[in-house]
Amino acid sequence: MRITRSLSAITAVAAVFAVAACGGTGGGTGSSDTVTVYSADGLGDWYKAEFEDFTKATGIKVALVEAGSGEVVSRAQKEKANPQVDVLVTLPPFIQQAQQQGSLAKSGIDTSAVPAPLKSADGTYVAVVNNYFAMIRNTAAQPKPADWAEFTGPAYQQKIQYSTPGKAGDGTALLLLLQQIMGKEGALGYLKDLQPNNVGPSTSTGKLGPKTSKGELTVANSDVQMALAAIAADKVAYEVFYPTFNGKRTTLPLPYYMGLADKAPHAANGTKLMEHLLSKDVQQNVPARAWGAPVRSDVTPSGPQWDAFGKAIEGVEIWYPNWDEVLSDLDADIKEYEKVTGQ
Repeated sequence: MRITRSLSAITAVAAVFAVAACGGTGGGTGSSDTVTVYSADGLGDWYKAEFEDFTKATGIKVALVEAGSGEVVSRAQKEKANPQVDVLVTLPPFIQQAQQQGSLAKSGIDTSAVPAPLKSADGTYVAVVNNYFAMIRNTAAQPKPADWAEFTGPAYQQKIQYSTPGKAGDGTALLLLLQQIMGKEGALGYLKDLQPNNVGPSTSTGKLGPKTSKGELTVANSDVQMALAAIAADKVAYEVFYPTFNGKRTTLPLPYYMGLADKAPHAANGTKLMEHLLSKDVQQNVPARAWGAPVRSDVTPSGPQWDAFGKAIEGVEIWYPNWDEVLSDLDADIKEYEKVTGQ
Protein backbone atom coordinates (compact mmCIF):
# COMPACT_ATOMS: atom_id res chain seq x y z
CA MET A 1 0.00 0.00 0.00
CA ARG A 2 1.34 3.41 -0.95
CA ILE A 3 0.58 5.78 1.92
CA THR A 4 3.53 8.15 1.99
CA ARG A 5 3.09 11.83 1.35
CA SER A 6 5.80 14.45 1.06
CA LEU A 7 5.93 17.92 -0.45
CA SER A 8 9.41 17.69 -1.92
CA ALA A 9 9.67 14.26 -3.46
CA ILE A 10 12.95 13.82 -5.29
CA THR A 11 11.45 11.49 -7.86
CA ALA A 12 7.87 11.32 -9.05
CA VAL A 13 6.59 7.77 -9.13
CA ALA A 14 4.54 7.08 -12.23
CA ALA A 15 1.92 4.37 -12.42
CA VAL A 16 -0.35 3.82 -15.39
CA PHE A 17 -3.65 2.07 -14.76
CA ALA A 18 -5.33 0.20 -17.61
CA VAL A 19 -2.06 0.46 -19.49
CA ALA A 20 -2.39 2.78 -22.43
CA ALA A 21 -0.88 2.43 -25.86
CA CYS A 22 0.10 6.08 -25.65
CA GLY A 23 3.25 5.21 -23.69
CA GLY A 24 4.81 7.13 -20.80
CA THR A 25 2.95 9.28 -18.28
CA GLY A 26 2.83 12.59 -20.09
CA GLY A 27 -0.53 13.86 -21.24
CA GLY A 28 0.67 15.47 -24.48
CA THR A 29 0.64 12.30 -26.54
CA GLY A 30 -2.01 13.31 -29.03
CA SER A 31 -4.16 10.29 -28.11
CA SER A 32 -7.81 11.18 -27.57
CA ASP A 33 -8.56 8.32 -25.17
CA THR A 34 -6.15 9.19 -22.35
CA VAL A 35 -6.04 11.51 -19.36
CA THR A 36 -3.05 12.33 -17.13
CA VAL A 37 -3.32 13.00 -13.41
CA TYR A 38 -0.60 14.53 -11.22
CA SER A 39 -1.46 13.77 -7.61
CA ALA A 40 -0.11 14.05 -4.11
CA ASP A 41 0.48 10.49 -2.95
CA GLY A 42 -1.74 8.77 -0.42
CA LEU A 43 -4.74 7.75 -2.53
CA GLY A 44 -3.09 5.10 -4.69
CA ASP A 45 -5.38 2.21 -3.80
CA TRP A 46 -8.49 4.35 -4.26
CA TYR A 47 -7.24 5.61 -7.60
CA LYS A 48 -6.54 2.10 -8.83
CA ALA A 49 -10.11 1.00 -8.21
CA GLU A 50 -11.77 4.18 -9.45
CA PHE A 51 -9.60 4.59 -12.53
CA GLU A 52 -10.32 1.02 -13.57
CA ASP A 53 -14.05 1.67 -13.22
CA PHE A 54 -13.70 4.93 -15.16
CA THR A 55 -11.84 3.22 -18.02
CA LYS A 56 -14.43 0.46 -18.24
CA ALA A 57 -17.22 3.03 -18.43
CA THR A 58 -15.60 5.49 -20.86
CA GLY A 59 -12.71 3.76 -22.61
CA ILE A 60 -10.45 6.57 -21.40
CA LYS A 61 -7.18 5.29 -19.93
CA VAL A 62 -5.68 7.10 -16.94
CA ALA A 63 -1.99 7.81 -16.42
CA LEU A 64 -1.12 8.68 -12.84
CA VAL A 65 2.00 10.48 -11.62
CA GLU A 66 2.30 10.50 -7.83
CA ALA A 67 4.66 12.72 -5.87
CA GLY A 68 4.55 15.21 -3.03
CA SER A 69 1.97 18.00 -2.95
CA GLY A 70 4.53 20.70 -3.66
CA GLU A 71 6.30 18.60 -6.26
CA VAL A 72 3.22 18.02 -8.41
CA VAL A 73 2.39 21.74 -8.36
CA SER A 74 5.99 22.62 -9.21
CA ARG A 75 6.02 20.11 -12.06
CA ALA A 76 2.81 21.52 -13.53
CA GLN A 77 4.20 25.04 -13.28
CA LYS A 78 7.46 24.09 -14.99
CA GLU A 79 5.55 22.45 -17.84
CA LYS A 80 3.25 25.40 -18.55
CA ALA A 81 4.97 26.08 -21.88
CA ASN A 82 4.28 22.46 -22.89
CA PRO A 83 1.46 21.19 -20.67
CA GLN A 84 1.44 17.47 -19.88
CA VAL A 85 -1.09 17.23 -17.04
CA ASP A 86 -4.87 17.25 -17.28
CA VAL A 87 -5.98 16.97 -13.66
CA LEU A 88 -4.02 18.17 -10.63
CA VAL A 89 -4.72 16.77 -7.14
CA THR A 90 -2.92 18.19 -4.13
CA LEU A 91 -3.28 19.37 -0.54
CA PRO A 92 -3.76 22.89 0.80
CA PRO A 93 -2.20 25.41 0.67
CA PHE A 94 -0.58 24.09 -2.51
CA ILE A 95 -3.80 23.91 -4.52
CA GLN A 96 -4.21 27.61 -3.71
CA GLN A 97 -0.63 28.13 -4.86
CA ALA A 98 -1.43 26.42 -8.17
CA GLN A 99 -4.46 28.68 -8.53
CA GLN A 100 -2.41 31.82 -7.90
CA GLN A 101 0.24 30.68 -10.38
CA GLY A 102 -2.38 30.28 -13.10
CA SER A 103 -1.90 26.50 -13.30
CA LEU A 104 -5.64 25.77 -13.04
CA ALA A 105 -8.62 26.39 -15.30
CA LYS A 106 -12.34 26.38 -14.60
CA SER A 107 -13.63 22.88 -15.22
CA GLY A 108 -17.32 23.69 -15.33
CA ILE A 109 -18.23 20.53 -13.42
CA ASP A 110 -21.22 20.58 -11.08
CA THR A 111 -19.95 21.19 -7.53
CA SER A 112 -23.29 22.28 -6.06
CA ALA A 113 -23.35 19.31 -3.65
CA VAL A 114 -19.98 20.31 -2.18
CA PRO A 115 -20.04 22.84 0.71
CA ALA A 116 -18.43 26.22 0.05
CA PRO A 117 -15.43 25.67 2.39
CA LEU A 118 -14.40 22.68 0.24
CA LYS A 119 -14.24 24.47 -3.10
CA SER A 120 -12.93 27.68 -4.60
CA ALA A 121 -15.26 30.56 -5.30
CA ASP A 122 -13.99 30.86 -8.87
CA GLY A 123 -14.58 27.21 -9.78
CA THR A 124 -10.94 26.26 -10.32
CA TYR A 125 -10.68 23.57 -7.62
CA VAL A 126 -12.85 21.37 -5.42
CA ALA A 127 -12.16 18.81 -2.69
CA VAL A 128 -12.49 15.18 -3.72
CA VAL A 129 -11.61 13.36 -0.46
CA ASN A 130 -11.71 15.01 2.95
CA ASN A 131 -9.15 14.21 5.62
CA TYR A 132 -7.79 15.57 8.91
CA PHE A 133 -4.42 16.08 10.53
CA ALA A 134 -3.61 13.63 13.33
CA MET A 135 -0.79 12.36 15.52
CA ILE A 136 0.09 8.70 16.05
CA ARG A 137 1.59 6.95 19.09
CA ASN A 138 3.01 3.48 19.60
CA THR A 139 0.34 1.26 21.14
CA ALA A 140 2.80 -0.14 23.72
CA ALA A 141 3.76 3.30 25.07
CA GLN A 142 3.23 3.53 28.83
CA PRO A 143 1.98 5.85 30.05
CA LYS A 144 0.22 6.90 26.86
CA PRO A 145 1.36 10.40 25.85
CA ALA A 146 -1.62 12.72 25.77
CA ASP A 147 -0.53 16.37 25.98
CA TRP A 148 1.72 18.51 23.77
CA ALA A 149 3.69 19.60 26.82
CA GLU A 150 4.82 16.03 27.54
CA PHE A 151 6.81 15.72 24.34
CA THR A 152 9.51 18.19 25.39
CA GLY A 153 10.38 16.13 28.50
CA PRO A 154 13.44 13.88 28.91
CA ALA A 155 11.37 10.71 28.62
CA TYR A 156 10.97 11.38 24.89
CA GLN A 157 14.58 12.06 23.95
CA GLN A 158 15.03 10.91 20.33
CA LYS A 159 11.57 9.36 20.44
CA ILE A 160 9.73 12.15 18.61
CA GLN A 161 9.76 12.89 14.91
CA TYR A 162 7.57 15.00 12.67
CA SER A 163 7.73 15.63 8.96
CA THR A 164 9.34 18.93 8.07
CA PRO A 165 7.09 21.99 7.67
CA GLY A 166 7.37 23.49 4.22
CA LYS A 167 8.51 20.16 2.79
CA ALA A 168 5.90 17.69 4.04
CA GLY A 169 2.17 18.32 3.88
CA ASP A 170 1.28 16.96 7.30
CA GLY A 171 4.36 18.65 8.77
CA THR A 172 3.16 21.97 7.42
CA ALA A 173 -0.21 21.25 9.00
CA LEU A 174 1.50 20.54 12.32
CA LEU A 175 3.16 23.96 12.28
CA LEU A 176 -0.12 25.66 11.39
CA LEU A 177 -2.01 23.84 14.13
CA LEU A 178 0.57 24.77 16.77
CA GLN A 179 0.38 28.39 15.60
CA GLN A 180 -3.38 28.28 16.01
CA ILE A 181 -3.44 26.85 19.52
CA MET A 182 -0.27 28.47 20.91
CA GLY A 183 0.13 31.61 18.79
CA LYS A 184 2.98 32.07 16.32
CA GLU A 185 5.62 32.96 18.91
CA GLY A 186 4.40 30.24 21.26
CA ALA A 187 4.58 27.64 18.47
CA LEU A 188 8.14 28.65 17.59
CA GLY A 189 9.18 28.47 21.23
CA TYR A 190 7.57 25.06 21.62
CA LEU A 191 9.26 23.63 18.53
CA LYS A 192 12.59 25.01 19.70
CA ASP A 193 12.11 23.26 23.06
CA LEU A 194 11.06 20.08 21.25
CA GLN A 195 14.15 20.00 19.06
CA PRO A 196 16.39 17.98 21.47
CA ASN A 197 13.82 15.17 21.34
CA ASN A 198 13.26 15.37 17.58
CA VAL A 199 15.05 12.63 15.65
CA GLY A 200 15.53 14.99 12.72
CA PRO A 201 14.01 16.24 9.47
CA SER A 202 11.81 14.01 7.33
CA THR A 203 10.37 14.99 3.97
CA SER A 204 7.92 12.08 4.16
CA THR A 205 5.19 11.65 6.73
CA GLY A 206 4.57 8.08 5.63
CA LYS A 207 8.08 6.98 6.63
CA LEU A 208 7.33 7.86 10.25
CA GLY A 209 4.53 5.32 10.61
CA PRO A 210 6.69 2.17 10.36
CA LYS A 211 9.23 3.67 12.78
CA THR A 212 6.44 4.38 15.27
CA SER A 213 5.06 0.86 14.85
CA LYS A 214 8.47 -0.66 15.57
CA GLY A 215 8.90 1.47 18.70
CA GLU A 216 11.81 3.45 17.28
CA LEU A 217 9.55 6.45 17.78
CA THR A 218 6.92 6.94 20.46
CA VAL A 219 5.09 9.79 18.76
CA ALA A 220 4.94 11.11 15.19
CA ASN A 221 2.61 13.13 13.02
CA SER A 222 0.27 11.67 10.42
CA ASP A 223 -3.29 12.16 9.18
CA VAL A 224 -6.49 10.19 9.73
CA GLN A 225 -6.85 8.73 6.24
CA MET A 226 -3.23 7.60 5.94
CA ALA A 227 -3.04 6.21 9.47
CA LEU A 228 -6.32 4.27 9.32
CA ALA A 229 -5.42 2.81 5.93
CA ALA A 230 -2.10 1.54 7.30
CA ILE A 231 -3.64 0.21 10.50
CA ALA A 232 -6.18 -1.78 8.48
CA ALA A 233 -3.85 -3.03 5.74
CA ASP A 234 -0.58 -3.55 7.59
CA LYS A 235 -1.71 -4.19 11.19
CA VAL A 236 0.75 -1.58 12.44
CA ALA A 237 1.29 -1.06 16.16
CA TYR A 238 0.21 2.56 16.48
CA GLU A 239 -2.99 4.48 17.04
CA VAL A 240 -4.41 7.86 16.11
CA PHE A 241 -4.61 10.46 18.87
CA TYR A 242 -4.85 14.21 19.39
CA PRO A 243 -2.65 15.80 22.06
CA THR A 244 -4.35 18.25 24.37
CA PHE A 245 -3.38 21.89 24.90
CA ASN A 246 -5.04 23.63 27.82
CA GLY A 247 -7.34 20.62 28.05
CA LYS A 248 -8.55 20.89 24.45
CA ARG A 249 -7.86 18.64 21.44
CA THR A 250 -7.77 20.36 18.04
CA THR A 251 -7.22 19.37 14.43
CA LEU A 252 -7.60 20.88 10.97
CA PRO A 253 -8.92 19.50 7.69
CA LEU A 254 -6.47 18.43 4.99
CA PRO A 255 -8.64 17.74 1.95
CA TYR A 256 -7.31 16.37 -1.30
CA TYR A 257 -8.30 19.07 -3.80
CA MET A 258 -8.54 18.54 -7.55
CA GLY A 259 -8.52 21.01 -10.40
CA LEU A 260 -8.42 20.97 -14.18
CA ALA A 261 -4.97 21.98 -15.39
CA ASP A 262 -4.63 25.16 -17.41
CA LYS A 263 -4.34 24.35 -21.13
CA ALA A 264 -4.79 20.65 -20.33
CA PRO A 265 -3.99 18.58 -23.46
CA HIS A 266 -7.05 16.39 -22.80
CA ALA A 267 -9.32 18.85 -21.02
CA ALA A 268 -12.56 17.08 -21.97
CA ASN A 269 -11.27 13.78 -20.61
CA GLY A 270 -10.00 15.52 -17.49
CA THR A 271 -13.43 17.00 -16.91
CA LYS A 272 -15.06 13.59 -17.33
CA LEU A 273 -12.67 12.07 -14.78
CA MET A 274 -13.33 14.85 -12.28
CA GLU A 275 -17.10 14.34 -12.73
CA HIS A 276 -16.60 10.61 -12.10
CA LEU A 277 -14.59 11.11 -8.90
CA LEU A 278 -17.09 13.66 -7.59
CA SER A 279 -20.16 11.60 -8.55
CA LYS A 280 -22.52 10.49 -5.82
CA ASP A 281 -21.82 6.77 -6.29
CA VAL A 282 -18.04 7.22 -6.07
CA GLN A 283 -18.28 9.57 -3.10
CA GLN A 284 -20.48 7.07 -1.29
CA ASN A 285 -17.60 4.59 -1.42
CA VAL A 286 -14.83 6.97 -0.30
CA PRO A 287 -14.71 5.59 3.28
CA ALA A 288 -14.61 1.94 2.18
CA ARG A 289 -12.12 2.40 -0.64
CA ALA A 290 -9.99 5.31 0.60
CA TRP A 291 -10.48 5.45 4.41
CA GLY A 292 -11.31 9.12 3.91
CA ALA A 293 -14.43 11.26 4.14
CA PRO A 294 -16.72 12.07 1.20
CA VAL A 295 -17.08 15.73 0.28
CA ARG A 296 -20.67 15.77 -1.00
CA SER A 297 -23.33 16.98 1.43
CA ASP A 298 -25.93 14.67 -0.14
CA VAL A 299 -23.96 11.52 0.70
CA THR A 300 -24.59 9.64 3.93
CA PRO A 301 -21.53 7.44 4.50
CA SER A 302 -21.72 4.22 6.48
CA GLY A 303 -19.79 1.06 7.20
CA PRO A 304 -16.92 0.06 9.49
CA GLN A 305 -14.38 2.32 7.80
CA TRP A 306 -16.63 5.32 8.27
CA ASP A 307 -17.24 4.36 11.90
CA ALA A 308 -13.46 4.22 12.45
CA PHE A 309 -12.98 7.58 10.76
CA GLY A 310 -15.67 9.19 12.90
CA LYS A 311 -14.28 7.67 16.06
CA ALA A 312 -10.81 9.03 15.24
CA ILE A 313 -12.03 12.64 15.31
CA GLU A 314 -14.82 12.28 17.88
CA GLY A 315 -14.74 15.10 20.40
CA VAL A 316 -11.93 16.92 18.60
CA GLU A 317 -12.37 20.61 17.81
CA ILE A 318 -11.87 21.32 14.11
CA TRP A 319 -10.15 24.55 13.08
CA TYR A 320 -10.79 25.68 9.51
CA PRO A 321 -7.86 27.76 8.22
CA ASN A 322 -8.18 30.52 5.66
CA TRP A 323 -5.84 28.87 3.18
CA ASP A 324 -5.22 32.03 1.18
CA GLU A 325 -4.00 33.75 4.34
CA VAL A 326 -1.91 30.70 5.20
CA LEU A 327 -0.26 30.78 1.80
CA SER A 328 0.51 34.49 2.01
CA ASP A 329 2.40 33.98 5.29
CA LEU A 330 3.88 30.56 4.62
CA ASP A 331 7.31 31.53 3.28
CA ALA A 332 7.95 33.86 6.22
CA ASP A 333 6.65 31.30 8.71
CA ILE A 334 8.91 28.58 7.32
CA LYS A 335 11.95 30.86 7.47
CA GLU A 336 11.23 31.62 11.13
CA TYR A 337 10.75 27.91 11.85
CA GLU A 338 14.08 27.04 10.20
CA LYS A 339 15.79 29.81 12.13
CA VAL A 340 14.68 28.64 15.59
CA THR A 341 15.09 24.90 14.97
CA GLY A 342 18.18 24.91 12.75
CA GLN A 343 16.44 22.53 10.30
